[in-house]
Amino acid sequence: MLPERPLVTLPRPHLPASRAEMEARKWDDVDIVFVTGDAYVDHPSFANGILTRVLEAAGFRVAVLAQPDWRSVEPWRQFGRPRLFFAISAGNMDSMINHYTANKKVRNDDAYSPGGRIGLRPDRATLPYCQRAREAFPGVPIIAGGVEASLRRLAHYDYWSDTVRRSILLDSKADLVVFGMGEQPIVTIARRLAAGQSVKDLRDLRGVAYALGASETPPDDAIVLPSYEEVKTDKRKFALATKIIHQETNPLNARRLVQYHDRQAVVCNPPSLPISQEDMDRIYGLPYTRRPHPMYKEKIPAFEAIKDSVTLMRGCFGGCTFCSITAHQGRIIQSRSQESVLSELQQLAQDPDFKGVVSDIGGPTANMYQMRCTRPEVEAKCRRLSCVHPKICKLLGTDHGPLVELMKKSREVEGIRRVHVASGVRMDLAQKSPEYLQELAAHHVGGHLKVAPEHTDPEVLRRMKKPEINDYQAFDRAFKEASQRAGKRQYTVPYFIASHPGSDLNAMIHLALFLKRNGYRPDQVQDFIPAPFDIATCMYYTGLDPFTGEEVYV
Repeated sequence: MLPERPLVTLPRPHLPASRAEMEARKWDDVDIVFVTGDAYVDHPSFANGILTRVLEAAGFRVAVLAQPDWRSVEPWRQFGRPRLFFAISAGNMDSMINHYTANKKVRNDDAYSPGGRIGLRPDRATLPYCQRAREAFPGVPIIAGGVEASLRRLAHYDYWSDTVRRSILLDSKADLVVFGMGEQPIVTIARRLAAGQSVKDLRDLRGVAYALGASETPPDDAIVLPSYEEVKTDKRKFALATKIIHQETNPLNARRLVQYHDRQAVVCNPPSLPISQEDMDRIYGLPYTRRPHPMYKEKIPAFEAIKDSVTLMRGCFGGCTFCSITAHQGRIIQSRSQESVLSELQQLAQDPDFKGVVSDIGGPTANMYQMRCTRPEVEAKCRRLSCVHPKICKLLGTDHGPLVELMKKSREVEGIRRVHVASGVRMDLAQKSPEYLQELAAHHVGGHLKVAPEHTDPEVLRRMKKPEINDYQAFDRAFKEASQRAGKRQYTVPYFIASHPGSDLNAMIHLALFLKRNGYRPDQVQDFIPAPFDIATCMYYTGLDPFTGEEVYV
């Protein structure tokens, strides 16, 4: 249970980001130093904003060390020895994806840094951050988290070095990795350490992974994965490990995993349970300033893109093999109440910098709000990786009614002129609700709706766990018809991925002919990037589908 709060509270000042700010609060020390590879933005779309506010609400003194110089230990000592732990995150993205394109070229900018400047965080940022924290204050527990640590918690393929790397626990020497969304585990960790428990006492927590010493024995109930040495030298073993890991991601039935690295075992506990609606409301109702820290004089591009957006829900049951959202946020949708969302919109409307347009109201997917399995007893046993592929599960609740009602109410908030939907629309779900499609077309699209069919070739789409291209074409027709009924001329803008596993020359010709035949000049084509932990990355590295054993063109 997270600390109780009203739906939305008045903003409070940013947490201390320097020694001077800490002293201005009359603090002699801090409980937690939160280290992040991103600029410090006190907004619920930034992990460093959410997690620090959650810890503050639980009664802890938190200082933020944002984008510190990793070449020197001095920045890590500025707040003094933290009473409880260092919390370390590379940022909202894996630092290697943040730094490099699919062609391994250095990117020109970093959206999470002031001025979009590149180079304010190191490659594989979790590693040097943990090393500097250990050097600064030996003996202080180090808790790593975020996307980078989460998706590298076990042996994984690293595209940038073209090698299978060890668990990040062993290379970083972090005491624990919190994987997935971290609010529940990080508060529990802080409370139990404050109560006098040791970091080893925390190994029973859901949503954490840890490394055992060479003489320690892993729990008896754990599933033993192929070892690091096996997955590094045998691609079929790597594929088998990938299959087992992804089959154990439903928090309602997942089992503990163990993977040996030589004589040392890495233990991965079951994922955290889904956050309740009440806790979602508390998290998003904390006193965010919705601003970057005032120390920044340049704009932060990622903040500019999301500053006027509102999150409805978390999680995604799509299970696309090239995407890390399901792996990190979970397959079970966790939604806020309408009251919580509307309260945030009312607060946003009163912001003097707000121009009356909400840039997005959504989440990982625009239209999964309050959708969940209609049979809890089945959901508790289910091991499907996608609730919508190859077809929408008959037990999935797909009612768009609550979302449509919320969209209508959002437009009625005083001070709001327009509410856009910029999150990706799940097209197969949307076609189950003509009312939603009409509402979307009439009120929430500014001429172009971005959608992601991703490819046209049936075999590639099967590997991606995406619907057939006919689904996109049917949606495109339905959206245009809904737009015409609303007296508007609007279009879909399709996104595609090139060079995905399975996409041979014939598949790309199939895609090119589809585009030519339909008169499309695609705005964006994403080159596939093999991100750690993704199923498609396993296909890329091994040339195998880990679930069928079939060979895949790479």
